[in-house]
Amino acid sequence: MIGVMRVRRSASERLFNIIGYTILATLAIIAVIPFVMIISSSVTAEHTILKYGYSLIPKEFSTQAYEKIFGFPDDVLRAYGVTIINTILGTAIGLYLTAMTAYVLSRKHFIWRHKFSFFFYFTSLFSGGIVPWYILCVRYLNLKDMPLVAQIAPYLLSVFNILIIKSYMLSIPDSLSEAAKIDGAGEFRIFRQLMLPLSKPVLASIALFIAIGYWNDWYLCFMFVDKAENYSLQFYLYKILNAAEALARISSLSGYHVGEMPKENIKMAMAVIATGPIVLLYPFLQKYFVKGLTIGAVKG
Repeated sequence: MIGVMRVRRSASERLFNIIGYTILATLAIIAVIPFVMIISSSVTAEHTILKYGYSLIPKEFSTQAYEKIFGFPDDVLRAYGVTIINTILGTAIGLYLTAMTAYVLSRKHFIWRHKFSFFFYFTSLFSGGIVPWYILCVRYLNLKDMPLVAQIAPYLLSVFNILIIKSYMLSIPDSLSEAAKIDGAGEFRIFRQLMLPLSKPVLASIALFIAIGYWNDWYLCFMFVDKAENYSLQFYLYKILNAAEALARISSLSGYHVGEMPKENIKMAMAVIATGPIVLLYPFLQKYFVKGLTIGAVKG
């Protein structure tokens, strides 16, 4: 009888695994198809896309879009460098400040923790508007005179990230920090040598959020940066796309061919160039991603 039950159980388990793997494989294929189509369209001739639309396999191979984007390789490499610097510095500084703020708000002996938490949350529900924010950044903080700082400072702290890390730190037993205090450790030492290593999963998750935000940002560059040598990659690609659309509009209105500039496949090439590095970063942080969010959501 036990043997029959084991056979039936194993058969049901195999059926469950087959169904589960089939569903997951189907979802994985559905998720990969858009990326394949983007890459395929980026190496498809412009007139082919306009005639047949987007396809998974290029009907007519062409590297015209990449040739246009990398027509000035020094500018592209410089924009890449600016974006990499913004992402590394912004992620490192922002993550450290966010974790430090969350640590203070998670300490039960800090009597003002609830008031500060409410202040952070309440102010995040409202916005003063773009004009007051721009005046504050330009007139009082002089961010236009500091292009690197202007592309990093406004996004250093996020209330959402602070609350996630705070919730995770609240799930860490107080006995660990109390034992460290008995051994003579101060708050900064407890934060650096105890809380940060124990919070590695949630820190990796938040680091990914912050890095993606800095990597994809073009708005701060648009608002505060005037010189081309300080353009980020996203804003540089945005300028190229605007130039392509302007040429196409002039050609259609005037009836004259003012310059050959692809528009549809250049959008796909820009997506490949802009998202490629950040997509490659995700697998290294994936093992921490789900764990960091789920454990951090246990306590509030």
